[in-house]
Amino acid sequence: MPIRTIDALVRADRAVAVAVFLVAATVCAVAAHNPYADSLLARATPEVSQDLEPPVPMKEMAATPSPAELAMVKMSGEQTCLAEAMYYEARGDGAKGEEAVAEVVFNRMHDGKYPGTICGVVYEGAGHGQCQFSFACDRDAQGRKETAAWADARLLAAEIVDGYRPLGSATGGALSYHANYVDPGWGDMIETARIGSHIFYRRGQHHAQPVAAPAPVVEADKA
Repeated sequence: MPIRTIDALVRADRAVAVAVFLVAATVCAVAAHNPYADSLLARATPEVSQDLEPPVPMKEMAATPSPAELAMVKMSGEQTCLAEAMYYEARGDGAKGEEAVAEVVFNRMHDGKYPGTICGVVYEGAGHGQCQFSFACDRDAQGRKETAAWADARLLAAEIVDGYRPLGSATGGALSYHANYVDPGWGDMIETARIGSHIFYRRGQHHAQPVAAPAPVVEADKA
């Protein structure tokens, strides 16, 4: 085999190794946002020959990502978390219903009494079995998704997070919601809207002060 051809194959093998290494590193960073991401990591990591080894400089690059790379990974993770919330909670209500769920996520994120990130809001309490969103504690819900509905949710989430699709105030500043066939007995909450199969609420007067350990208030139907 000509030496030129051999050199080309070696360079190609190294390029594949580098790409695989970066993909694996990125998926690990994104998966860290989601406490139930083990299956995601397993599916997203490509299967390649064990003989491929990234060059040392590339290892160092992956070990110390730039601020721009970190921002991209964080944004990707936030988009995924928002897409999951919209898909599992309101995919049967169309874009309007999914946007309403996104509004609640963003309202909580900026409320000051909840985590300050999308993933933090969506998966709050998941590690302790006290999920704010029911799907987050339902491992069965983390299985195969409907391809078209999941693609729609991902696209909508990307547009919202990137700022191409600003959210309105269809929920009236709601911080909580439940399915319309559920009666959680929220007598101290104020109803703000009914969108699709969900009823939305904001805090009542005596909920104005922060509490040390708020009880879960989002009880949507399980997908």
